[in-house]
Amino acid sequence: MTGTEKYLRPEVIRQVARLDLRAKFIVEGFLAGLHASPYHGFSVEFSEHRKYVPGDDLKDLDWNIFAKTDKFYIKKFEAETNVTGYLVMDLSASMAYTYRQELTKFEYAICLAAALGYLMIHQQDPVGLVTFDTRIQTCLPPRSKRTQLGTILAVLANLKPAGNTDVAHCLHQLAAMIRSKSLVMLFSDLLTDPGPVLESLHHLRHRGNDVILFHVLDEAEVHFPFDGIIEFEDVEEERRLTLDARNMRDDYLGSLRDFQTFYREECAKANIDYVPVDTSVNFDKALMEYLSQRKKRF
Repeated sequence: MTGTEKYLRPEVIRQVARLDLRAKFIVEGFLAGLHASPYHGFSVEFSEHRKYVPGDDLKDLDWNIFAKTDKFYIKKFEAETNVTGYLVMDLSASMAYTYRQELTKFEYAICLAAALGYLMIHQQDPVGLVTFDTRIQTCLPPRSKRTQLGTILAVLANLKPAGNTDVAHCLHQLAAMIRSKSLVMLFSDLLTDPGPVLESLHHLRHRGNDVILFHVLDEAEVHFPFDGIIEFEDVEEERRLTLDARNMRDDYLGSLRDFQTFYREECAKANIDYVPVDTSVNFDKALMEYLSQRKKRF
């Protein structure tokens, strides 16, 4: 298995592809509201059929179906508008962490990004890549060619998270770079002050972008499976802390809940999708659960 193939496993592609139907998925689900348009008659493409109900515009009746079934069906349309996507990856040293899982946080994020990138390109939507630490390091312009996903994964497979990060500064940079309304998919462990990060997310939203924030944490960071006297090391600032894990567990888990609740509530106010995931959950399951939840909202 090559470095890029491991991030786009066949079982994930099968699950994404199964949902990859315009009527069931794009129109009603993940990209609902981004593709769909209330305007008919100009630059539109056929999407699906539904049964005629009184009040529907008769010009949209499909007479071919009527001739075959003696029943009235309406053609539904959607605008031929492409959604431009950006996969935005945090390269901070903390993203390289794993306690006992097969994948580090960064590798887990790549798997999520691979599936979403595949979905967009399969729909002929352009998708690009942005990586950052204290500044933007990589910026691959969005493309919809089938080779684009391989290019993105080849770049990611050769990156190693290291050093500090400045999420807020880099997202402000990204907001200034993006020239048209886009879908920004951010993958980060968010181990920084949330205030400036939320300001930068609001900047992206203010410029008309849709934002999905994948908060990727290691299983150990979510469940704190430690016991006894443990020495913890801050990989970004090289600080060490020795403490009794059992006595710390409740305080730590309470602080984490508060942290995630704060992000969830603040993101909801700005119509930003906040998606907390941890590396003990199969990334394909985590993605499908999120897509299912988003689908129910439309």
